[in-house]
Amino acid sequence: MGSSKEIIEKMFTGGGIAINGTNPWDMKVHNPEFYDRFLSQGSIGLGESYMEGWWDADALDEFFFRMLYYRVDKLIPKNFETVKYFFKAKFMNRQTKSRAREVAHKHYDIGNDLYERMLDERMIYSCAYWENAQNLDDAQEQKLSLICRKLKLEPGMRLLDIGCGWGGLAQYAAQNYGVSVVGITISEEQALLAREINKGLPVEIRVQDYRDIKEQFDRVVTVGMMEHVGYRNYRSLMETIALNLTDEGIALLHTIGGNYNTKVTDPWIDKYIFPNGMLPSAAQITTAAMGLFILEDWHNFGVYYDRTCMEWAKNFQQHWPELSTAYDESFKRMWLLYLNASAASFRARKNHLWQIVYTKPKKLGLYEAVR
Repeated sequence: MGSSKEIIEKMFTGGGIAINGTNPWDMKVHNPEFYDRFLSQGSIGLGESYMEGWWDADALDEFFFRMLYYRVDKLIPKNFETVKYFFKAKFMNRQTKSRAREVAHKHYDIGNDLYERMLDERMIYSCAYWENAQNLDDAQEQKLSLICRKLKLEPGMRLLDIGCGWGGLAQYAAQNYGVSVVGITISEEQALLAREINKGLPVEIRVQDYRDIKEQFDRVVTVGMMEHVGYRNYRSLMETIALNLTDEGIALLHTIGGNYNTKVTDPWIDKYIFPNGMLPSAAQITTAAMGLFILEDWHNFGVYYDRTCMEWAKNFQQHWPELSTAYDESFKRMWLLYLNASAASFRARKNHLWQIVYTKPKKLGLYEAVR
């Protein structure tokens, strides 16, 4: 069968990746124990060994692009931890109300200082819209404008923002469209900053689970939220949107999606980045919305997420001297792995970014799609 090094070298050959080669995407192995660790632990071993400095790649994004595009990742061995994770995901609801707060604690509450330095001036933590933009600030503002135009906001309307982040969309909609906004998040850190950002505006920020909202809104938007709710709760998210949307209302769902139905995510991502999260497929989304809505528009601009993630990685690297007082080298490597692997997943067209517009079945007339 060969040594673990020979097995991995052969596996990587399919993606044009060499061990200790000269291309920027080639893997430089610093610790020979890496090979056994990768073979025995799969994705977890690959990620954790990078965090510990066992290997590097000059162009980490290109390394992962080749892994994903040439499906080298499908050859990563399954191990006991992976199988255990799969069965946990399959047979229990990992996104109950109590578990839903795990991602807030692990990802969003780690420090606003990190996100203030990594993101744009409005702190928008979702895919930017680069069609006519040259920098991250403009691209994120274009995305907010696109969302508001798709929602066809008008002065006096009431907007519900499910998963409002740091309140940037709520602020933009209130300032530019004269609407009042209720934004909900499960992150205390986000809520503190979101309230500060929206001070003096008709914006209410709540720390609340989406399943507890029972009001009426002219418009409902959710950006980067569906990825956190889990396949067992896709329907409950859609039912929440429908319950809170007036019959004449419009809803917009902005979500990362994948090419296949799935009930799990990558084990390393689950452990270190987004606990309990997973990416819906188009089929899972349409099934969850069936009977509740009319699907008016489906817009894919996932290729823009590649550039967005690379801009975040650049900002993170640039501000590392300031951030290093609060975060250690292992965190730095973890975060760069997350951002570069994410960029690669969109570049390889494994993941997508979808904006979907829904109306209620009782709403009459033509919805004119916006681009």
